[in-house]
Amino acid sequence: MEDTAVEEAEVSGAAEFAPALIAAHPHGNSVAVAIGPELRVFDLKAGSPVLLSDDCDGRSHSDAIRAICFSVSGALFASAGDDKLVKVWKTDSCRCIRTITSEKRVSAVAISNDDLYVTFADKFGVVWLVTLGEDGTEQVSVDNKPVSILGHYCSIITSMKFSPDGRFIATADRDFKIRVTSFPKNPLKGAHEIQSFCLGHTDFVSCIAFISMSENQSFLISGGGDSTVRLWDYINGCLLDTCQVRDKMGELLEPNETDDSSLAIADICPSNDGSLVAVAIQSFTGVMLLACDVVEKKLSFLKVITMEKSYIPTSLASSFSSELLWTVMGASNMPNQASSQLLTRLRIVPCFQKDLISSNNSPAILEDSEVPHGEKFLLALQGSLDIVKQEEVLASVLAALKVSMHKMLVKKHYSEERREQRKRGRNDKKIRN
Repeated sequence: MEDTAVEEAEVSGAAEFAPALIAAHPHGNSVAVAIGPELRVFDLKAGSPVLLSDDCDGRSHSDAIRAICFSVSGALFASAGDDKLVKVWKTDSCRCIRTITSEKRVSAVAISNDDLYVTFADKFGVVWLVTLGEDGTEQVSVDNKPVSILGHYCSIITSMKFSPDGRFIATADRDFKIRVTSFPKNPLKGAHEIQSFCLGHTDFVSCIAFISMSENQSFLISGGGDSTVRLWDYINGCLLDTCQVRDKMGELLEPNETDDSSLAIADICPSNDGSLVAVAIQSFTGVMLLACDVVEKKLSFLKVITMEKSYIPTSLASSFSSELLWTVMGASNMPNQASSQLLTRLRIVPCFQKDLISSNNSPAILEDSEVPHGEKFLLALQGSLDIVKQEEVLASVLAALKVSMHKMLVKKHYSEERREQRKRGRNDKKIRN
């Protein structure tokens, strides 16, 4: 009965569960949170909420935002999601400088290291590119519309990142694979040179991130629905180490929550020196910390940071210049959820750095009174100061989070009749400027 209801909802175009997201400015200038169609940004330097100026074409996000990111320089910020819009913002003016319309819903977004291009992936696994600036090579696409540069062939791309040196673009999908592609000097002609495939996950890959140890050395880490975190030599597509989350979580979860479908990796976030990896897990009220030894090419369990029982992080973030780990919990597109219930909860972990490896104590979570800029910060990003008192809202979000990740990304199998119904129900829009 439940599966039938899910299928019928998909055919009718009903929205899917959407987790809250968080991103930190690389130089610690600001923090952004996305929940549903809302984008909330707080300026940590000025100590005030940011008023976004979305006047580039009058179109604001109208559906769940699925991906957000800052550029490496911190000059740009991008947001994208189910409304098929990709929006690029200047962080110094808080102004939207470009709105791009995708043919299909967008699942991932990234900005090239030189701030010249924005790439986004649609639900059919195609990666598109748009030029943001001129690089002196007279490289201009017709009307500057999106150009497809690579594809995962009808598999949803779940995460997309540029390598620290900008030479590669890594894309992960729900069909268990990670593709590493050379990012060409002239990307408008397509990115056809595959550097490697990182194969080993036995369920969807939910998140990827790069660990940079030096200017010439970096590694890739990934997390997935098979409840593993993996370390890769992405240049050669070699699996270096695997950490089985399930083996470490058995004592911390209820017996019915220890199967792989309840232990999907929701997000991963390396520390700024690459020595630590924070892991958010679908059913766990806290964060797991792994030590990353790139000399020995090993991932090892370090400790868990437990939080209150009503808190399961949906997204993690850190910045180059800060030793804070930012976490957020929240969700939209839940049944009977009103727009006034688009609340998030933030928890911040201090001292997210190498010293934790030698410490026997877990870092204390910052109390609300200890977070940067206190109530002003929490009100701007959470939507309420009394989020803890919103027991009914928190309970529904918590229940959804415990089952959502696996159901959202696991590949569904449909009968021929159901596939035809889904085809008839599609309403893809044409790309427009």
